Amino acid sequence: MRILVAEDDLDLNEVIVRKLRAEGYAVDRCFDGREALDYLEAVPYDAAVLDIMMPEMDGLETVRRLRAAGKMTPVIFLTARDTIADRVKGLDLGANDYMVKPFSFAELVARIRAVTRAAVGNPTNCYTIADLTLDAETRIVKRAGREIALTAKEYALLEYLLRNKEKILSRRKIEDNVWDYDYEGGTNVVDVYIAYLRKKIDEGHPVKLIQTVRGIGYRLKAGE
Repeated sequence: MRILVAEDDLDLNEVIVRKLRAEGYAVDRCFDGREALDYLEAVPYDAAVLDIMMPEMDGLETVRRLRAAGKMTPVIFLTARDTIADRVKGLDLGANDYMVKPFSFAELVARIRAVTRAAVGNPTNCYTIADLTLDAETRIVKRAGREIALTAKEYALLEYLLRNKEKILSRRKIEDNVWDYDYEGGTNVVDVYIAYLRKKIDEGHPVKLIQTVRGIGYRLKAGE
């Protein structure tokens, strides 16, 4: 999943981004609300983690404008404001969740999982298709009951395919979701990682789940 972090405290921003990337997320970051809105209007993020007290434009105004533009990206507020009135205002403006500083990073990741699974209508952290399962909490992937070891990027790609199972995804969409702005790799990176996944997910199984849609991209589908 691709996450935006907007936090004007440079040290906290660095910590959040580093830890989210260690969890396998593609992460972009910025330091003020106006820049955050530009990012959110340009890229289909799976979730955004926004500080409320930011320069240029605060998090509340950022979310108000985002929702007014019809963008439904799940938003989690981070703030030192802990009154009920502050929380109510943030949620009423369109935020999906609210965390008060200081916070537990494990809880932040759990809340990201919660808002993103709600966005795709999945009631649990487990995503499945045919005999393939992915547990987003434990990061365990199994095919026909056998656990499969994946690299962080392979896992991120598979999770994106599963969250959009049966949808045809262009190479550009996949690249935009799984890789962040800092990526400087080759132009065929999606094809390379699809090949890696096919070897681990489909090889040795009669039903091939990862399908190529010629001229468009890929999809995860059980059967033709």
